[in-house]
Amino acid sequence: MVYMLLGTGFEETEAIAPLDLLRRAGVEVMTVGVNGKIVYGSHKIGVEADIELGQMDLTRMEMIILPGGLGGVASVRASKEAMDALAFAWNNDKYVAAICAGPTVLADLGITAGMNATCYPGCEDGMGSAIMIEDAAVVTDEKLITGTSAGCAIPFGLALIEALKGTETAEAIANQIVIR
Repeated sequence: MVYMLLGTGFEETEAIAPLDLLRRAGVEVMTVGVNGKIVYGSHKIGVEADIELGQMDLTRMEMIILPGGLGGVASVRASKEAMDALAFAWNNDKYVAAICAGPTVLADLGITAGMNATCYPGCEDGMGSAIMIEDAAVVTDEKLITGTSAGCAIPFGLALIEALKGTETAEAIANQIVIR
């Protein structure tokens, strides 16, 4: 099971594009409303989450994903349960993925310490002791996957598929959507 945390003010492209790609690849993904069942993104697009925060079954989790968006990131930081879920994933050898400002939340938890990572340009000061990879759309280091921005949501989504289903499946989805 893959869980995607949606906090009020999340960046819609960074959530919906990877979500769509993962589901095309046959990955079981559930969106998780951090602040309730209906969550509004940074551009006031409402999304009905599949479940609310308290309904996650962390024992079934393979990956947890955190889209960016300053409001969404602030919503997750303000939720002990969301922060605990991210820490649980990392401490139990699950994939942890974040894009844009999201990786700074992972840095708060010490997840990015000494790991190769990327984030939204200008958020580097919030990345702690991560080894920052400049000009990368997405960086994978063991079970940590980070993406740069909304413009990198497709490569980020494909990296998530590659981690969970392998390169062949990621390539098949890239071909299906005719990425160039």
